[in-house]
Amino acid sequence: MAVRPIRLFGDPVLRAPSATIDVIDDGIRSLVQDLLDTVELPGRAGVAAPQIGVGLRAFSYNIDGDIGYVLNPVLTEVSGEPVLVGEGCLSVPDLWHETLRYPWARVVGIDLDGNELVLEGEGLMAQALQHETDHLDGMLYISRLSPEERKVAMRRIRESSWF
Repeated sequence: MAVRPIRLFGDPVLRAPSATIDVIDDGIRSLVQDLLDTVELPGRAGVAAPQIGVGLRAFSYNIDGDIGYVLNPVLTEVSGEPVLVGEGCLSVPDLWHETLRYPWARVVGIDLDGNELVLEGEGLMAQALQHETDHLDGMLYISRLSPEERKVAMRRIRESSWF
């Protein structure tokens, strides 16, 4: 359908928990297509519905050319010792910070036919699953930074040209 513009830090939709999708209709099918179109651009590992201004529990992913989506995802399991990994966010452009993430994660949700969908993986997939479900819970990755790093991030945001 369309590549949608990304909402930036400060937009209230990014801080609000997303609503569960109760009915899969043409609007939801259109949302999924927009999420897929938007995540296909180079350098994008995931796009959550709030990032395109929609407060519903859905996200798309693009990990090593594997592109997909999930509706009503719930992070059901993580494993391993959390490690610091470099992380950025389309909604907080030009920032990159070491963020604690589990090395393996599983998300359970549904597809457009209402069938259960399980996404799991390690490395970048695990990071994306955690990052995108955070978005659906109204959390940006900068909230997971140490207090010192968060101060640095907030200063860089205030000084940025897009804020």
